[in-house]
Parts: sequence; structure tokens; C-alpha cells
Amino acid sequence: MSVQSAKRPLRILIEGANLPGATFCEHRHVHVGVQCRSEAVDLVPGDASVATFEFEVDVLSTPDGSWDFRGPYVHGRRGERFVYLSWGDRPPGGDFAMFRRAKLHLSCLDPDLVAQAAEPAHHLVARLGLTDAKGGPRCASLRPPAIAWSAEPLGTAGGPSRPGTFP
Repeated sequence: MSVQSAKRPLRILIEGANLPGATFCEHRHVHVGVQCRSEAVDLVPGDASVATFEFEVDVLSTPDGSWDFRGPYVHGRRGERFVYLSWGDRPPGGDFAMFRRAKLHLSCLDPDLVAQAAEPAHHLVARLGLTDAKGGPRCASLRPPAIAWSAEPLGTAGGPSRPGTFP
């Protein structure tokens, strides 16, 4: 009989490049943030050169050898977990009004990759382009190869200086 292990912290770093700009359709103050519970946090203007989000989730190994993800940044039911990147309009002095979002799927990740990323002094890194084929803010359900996931030692994330790493 397999026993479920205790939860382990997992640091996640999302590096987004190629942002779509500050204007999209009727929206004049486009921002993107990672969704924590029901609120987009750590907002980045849509015309920034990069968007970086870093946060912690919990992972638990399951009897079938996969991982379950938990915490305020994690959405979806067991076996279908994901993180949201939320796009919205945020005028100066105003509130954020979401108009679309992207799902960055976690449950599809290789269990060995998650185990490596959950090791001490490591993290799980996601790299993706944030502009869709029509020039707007990227949305939809994103799984590899539309997003590149890796397990890396803390402090070694490549960021935009590593060309070709942003799908």
C-alpha cells in the first residue's frame, strides 16, 4: 500500500516576454498579473519588456506517482490543476478589470520534472511569449510546447537574455 507523502513547498517562476502592448481593442491600460485566489496580483503593464511572477505552491505526491498542486495560486480540480495569468485594464488610479486570462497547466507536467524542481534550492520555471498570433494578449489553455517548463537551481533563471526560450 502506497502512503501519500506530506506536502512540500514548490517555488514557481513565470517569465513572460513579448508582451502585447498597453492597448488592445477598447482597453487602453492593459496589464497582466498572476491570479491569487480571485484577484490578479503583481500587475505588470502590457508594454513592459518582460513580466516575471514568483510565488510558492505546495505539492503532494499521490499514490499513482503523479503530483497534486495546492495553494492560493492554484486553480482547478485534482488532476486538472493550473495557474492563471489574468489580463485586464487598469487605468491610472483605477481598479483592475479582467477581460481575458490564460491557463498555465500544471497537471500535465512530468512527475520527474516536478520532483527535481521541489528539491531544496530549486524552482519550477515557466517561459512563454505573452502575445498571441493576432498581436493581442495571449490567452487559452497553455501546455507544452506553447509553454516551456524546466527545473532550475534558484538564481539561475535565464530571462529574456536567453533568446529562443520563450515559446
